[in-house]
Amino acid sequence: MGDRRGPAYRRILLKLSGEALMGRQNFGVEESACRQIASAIKEVYDQNVQIGIVVGGGNIFRGTQAEAFGFARTPADHIGMLGTVINGLVLQQSLAVLGCESRVMSALNCDSIVETYIWGNAMDYIQKGRIVIFVGGTSNPYFTTDTAAALRASEIEAEILFKATKVDGIYDKDPVKHKDALKYSELSYSDVLTKNLSVMDATAIALCRENEIPIVVFNLFEPGALLKAVCGEEVGSRVTGDV
Repeated sequence: MGDRRGPAYRRILLKLSGEALMGRQNFGVEESACRQIASAIKEVYDQNVQIGIVVGGGNIFRGTQAEAFGFARTPADHIGMLGTVINGLVLQQSLAVLGCESRVMSALNCDSIVETYIWGNAMDYIQKGRIVIFVGGTSNPYFTTDTAAALRASEIEAEILFKATKVDGIYDKDPVKHKDALKYSELSYSDVLTKNLSVMDATAIALCRENEIPIVVFNLFEPGALLKAVCGEEVGSRVTGDV
């Protein structure tokens, strides 16, 4: 670690799925997974990199459950957004245990629990070196937290969007189910859209393309992977302009 070059980016946006906080469980949050995620973030925080985080809510409520319950899409999405608020608070406290100062800002009005997202306040926190955890998605149904990540990355002028997953990059098919799955080291935004790859939804990809924000998809649970990626080392798969 001592020979590693310094950070390649001054300001980043990290997209975390709710499932990442779930760890090996089938629901909720797992202490060891939260501690591992917080430790990975702290490695970057200690390098004085400015960090924004968008967290999902799939460990608490997913769209597939809404179908099983027979719920309408809009209230189902509201449930998912509230799940992200829970996850944001869990992540904030996991970071606080390690001495990382952070703020949770919600697109939904939950001001007795977390701050309402205001762009100027978020920028002020980030410029002062505090991690900002964005929750509540975009506050609108029919938009995913991937789209929220692309939106917040654009708003805070992040130089790159890191999408943390449980696999080490983008494949042409599910590498867990298919041993012959092909991993892409680099793709264009257009490749992702035309090949219909399950990276982020089309709205998120289009927003990143419009604002020229590269995306790196990597396995968060590989030791040191986030720090390596932030230092510009080849980790996971990269989505950028036409290649």
